[in-house]
Amino acid sequence: MTAAEQLRNEQADFVAAVAGELTGFLTSRQGIMSGISSDIDPIMGSISNLVTGGKRLRALMCYWGWRGAGGEAGAAEVVTAGAALELFQAAALIHDDIIDRSDTRRGGPSVHRRFSQLHESQGWALDSERFGQAAAILAGDLCLSFSEEAFTDIGDRAASGSRARLIFNLMRAEVMAGQYLDILEEVAGPVRDRAGAVSRAQSIIRFKSAKYSTEHPLALGGALAGGTNDLLRGYSAFALPLGEAFQLRDDVLGVFGDPLTTGKPAGDDLREGKRTVLVALALDQATPAESEFIDARLGSPDLTDGDVQEIRRIIEESGALQATEVLIGEYGAAAYEALEALDLDELPKTALRRLAEATVSRAS
Repeated sequence: MTAAEQLRNEQADFVAAVAGELTGFLTSRQGIMSGISSDIDPIMGSISNLVTGGKRLRALMCYWGWRGAGGEAGAAEVVTAGAALELFQAAALIHDDIIDRSDTRRGGPSVHRRFSQLHESQGWALDSERFGQAAAILAGDLCLSFSEEAFTDIGDRAASGSRARLIFNLMRAEVMAGQYLDILEEVAGPVRDRAGAVSRAQSIIRFKSAKYSTEHPLALGGALAGGTNDLLRGYSAFALPLGEAFQLRDDVLGVFGDPLTTGKPAGDDLREGKRTVLVALALDQATPAESEFIDARLGSPDLTDGDVQEIRRIIEESGALQATEVLIGEYGAAAYEALEALDLDELPKTALRRLAEATVSRAS
């Protein structure tokens, strides 16, 4: 077997094991929840549906962090950790879609929209949107609870006070802080000092996305396998800029991506009012009139397709899109340089390099 085949097979086995772990975990909880009432089945179904797909980026970062620190291939501990990360990711997606008023996720209705549609199809009383949001908040909270349960199932390596537990706890707290900074910037950004918009947007992507997408999962795997502090610092030097490049690419796709590949409507981030680094650069580099137009129309409930096209034009012609691509390249280069400095066996190093390449150049 070639090295490439070994990598492909090992990674596929891990992804399949995480899927099996999630199925087993949710099946056992389904029995408990159904015992309360069969009316709860749609909540469990929405969670199962959300954790079935996805790229498994966080679980894979955790796995190769584990393997790079000397962990055994396919060990139960890292499979359970991967499942816990996927459940946390599902919770974050459910809540993020509510916050962003996003009706779609991966080409289908978002969880709160599914519950609104359930309300409408059943002819229930009161407001369908309010019901959908409330049900989705509870589904997200349940995912958070399940994530904690799964992580605890790892055992002593994830016990209170362990390095893995500290990383897991910090990851969850930082995401909530980043989410708040994100919604704060949406409402306060138009009246705040425009000169600090890029810096604020970079802080948001770091804590809302970059750290929990790549840095913390990689370090978590390393900590579970007993990696040294030096190794975990090296992991962070690689994974943090990679996570920032990942989110910047996501921001570009949120404005210019093809709906057929992203699973989101064209210009969705503009309709949601996201004040990303891409938008902050446009506000900084556009003419005063163009910046005023972005401030006035970004996130407006009656944003038209023409408005979307105009904001796209301003972003491109101001140089903001090019500047963002330069940033993605710089973060990617920093990640690759840090990866080469890591003292890892060739298999995990190659796997991390391929994950980095897919992350920086992705189209969805």
